[in-house]
Amino acid sequence: MPASDSANVRFVEPEGGWHAFLPGAGRFGAAIRDTVGGGSGLIHDHGLWLPTNHASARAAARASVPFVVSTRGMLTEWALRFNAGKKRVAWALYQRRDLQSARLFHATAEEEVEDIRRAGLRQPVALIPNGVELPDRAREAPTGMVRKALFLSRVHPKKGLINLVRAWAEVRAEGWELVLAGPDEGGHRAEVEHVIRALGLEGIRWTGEVDDRAKWDLYYGADLFVLPTFSENFGIVVAEALAAGIPAITTRGAPWGILEERGCGWWIDTGVEPLVAALREATSLADERRLAMGQRGRAYVEEELSWAHVAAKMREAYVWVLEGGVRPKAVVVT
Repeated sequence: MPASDSANVRFVEPEGGWHAFLPGAGRFGAAIRDTVGGGSGLIHDHGLWLPTNHASARAAARASVPFVVSTRGMLTEWALRFNAGKKRVAWALYQRRDLQSARLFHATAEEEVEDIRRAGLRQPVALIPNGVELPDRAREAPTGMVRKALFLSRVHPKKGLINLVRAWAEVRAEGWELVLAGPDEGGHRAEVEHVIRALGLEGIRWTGEVDDRAKWDLYYGADLFVLPTFSENFGIVVAEALAAGIPAITTRGAPWGILEERGCGWWIDTGVEPLVAALREATSLADERRLAMGQRGRAYVEEELSWAHVAAKMREAYVWVLEGGVRPKAVVVT
């Protein structure tokens, strides 16, 4: 989120998760009610399943203000299968009821709208992409002999890293290095490293979790971005890679058909073999071709995903929820 003097930001450290189910919803719920005291404004919550999400729904009901929910990809088929038992219990106890109380949903892609409808939720949906910071500079012509393919995201089974290393083992692109960056979740990095050792792979470098400055340095130093994900509601790292001026490969588990439409990357089926084909093509292109693809991607981000563009659409949706009137073009009701 970009910095803004017009936004008042307050951070609240919630107590243990069970406090969200108390009548007052703990310190987090109290902070939300203080913010919307007097029945003005609205509450916009992000995500599902967490006790804090339930606390937000309760606070909106108690303050009699509209409740807006960004589902953040948590209703995809893949996401619902992950820890499915716990989610079925949560759905029955509170999550379905909380979502039914929403006045408006926010989705970042048409596929996410379909997920919302498949869950039986019929409220209006604001179809608005995430905003992306456009850096001052873009990837320049590479120097040296080694080219870099970058993965930057959570090291989590959902992200398809094992598929990536298996594909990399088949491609074995000469003069290329695969860089894997991001925080380990649930020990998944050890599983990926086991596959790397079993395949006898070299030329793979781990960076671990990186801060914002180091993240952009990785983008600027990369010649290709790869997100072999099983499921994304948006995939902000793809947008960041394009903003930095590098082409991207991602799967149809992410809503990035624009990669093919604008000629700035590859949008492929999930799995090892599609990755092999895309990686072979991408790594065999001349540097000038990849740079041209990256430049087209950066132009798309500047046109459609700038914070000013996205914020204006979200403001229209908020005003419509609060005041009524003509429905904004970004809000769908079917």
